[in-house]
Amino acid sequence: MTRKRTKGAGLFARRKRNMEKKYENTAPAEDIICGRNPVIEALKSGANLDTIYIDGSGGSLNLIRRLAKENGIVVKDAIDAKLSKLSGGASHQGVVAVGACGEYVSLDDILAVSEKKGTPPFIIICDEIEDPHNLGAIIRTAETSGADGVIIPKRRSAGLNATVFKTSAGAASYVPVARVSNLASAIDELKERGVWIYGTDASGNDYTSTDFTGSCGLVIGSEGFGISKLIQKKCDFMVKLPMLGRINSLNASVAAGIFMYEVLRQRNAGSQGGSNA
Repeated sequence: MTRKRTKGAGLFARRKRNMEKKYENTAPAEDIICGRNPVIEALKSGANLDTIYIDGSGGSLNLIRRLAKENGIVVKDAIDAKLSKLSGGASHQGVVAVGACGEYVSLDDILAVSEKKGTPPFIIICDEIEDPHNLGAIIRTAETSGADGVIIPKRRSAGLNATVFKTSAGAASYVPVARVSNLASAIDELKERGVWIYGTDASGNDYTSTDFTGSCGLVIGSEGFGISKLIQKKCDFMVKLPMLGRINSLNASVAAGIFMYEVLRQRNAGSQGGSNA
């Protein structure tokens, strides 16, 4: 007797097909390293890696996890289909490393930029911006609006990969980016060094009535959830954009651009003796 296919089984099959379609094989990017031994050697040589994706554990995969931790490189668990897409269908043996397209800097390096310019610090803090297109667009606007640098967390964030560099239109080569293990601790350090932290959230005050002319750390929240509760508690001020339509949110990079240019507008007005209100 033939068993009747259950609704749950059909749903699972559809999801599997959709997942496989999402990760259809494409040519691997130039910054990709596939396979256990190549990744191990890259780690031992101190190669500039951004993220390592692993499917499984045990044996040499555990060694890769340990070496990555020792080198401060982010490791993410991934399904086989994800690794196959990254590797372009090449044999990956359960591991793919993505190279960083740029060098990360320290908080001191970013603060040194404003010190050299003789202006108050203007820093962009990205709270879990996972879409590399959004991060690239934010870095691009940070460069054009005169920000001193961008801070991102190691976990749950896009890094300086090829997509970020392409989307930034080259700005990622000029804007210092610091990648920190603990974003809350980094904010505490900035505050201790005289930087006021401005969070962006619908509960805040109108952005045009907020004074950004002093030392400014502007926090941009994640695409889907905004600023985390922990980071909100670290902010000195909360600011918002007016929302007049039926949609109550903006793309993270679009919102970031509006806030950054308000900082620039106020600082230019202040330098010319005008009002910053």
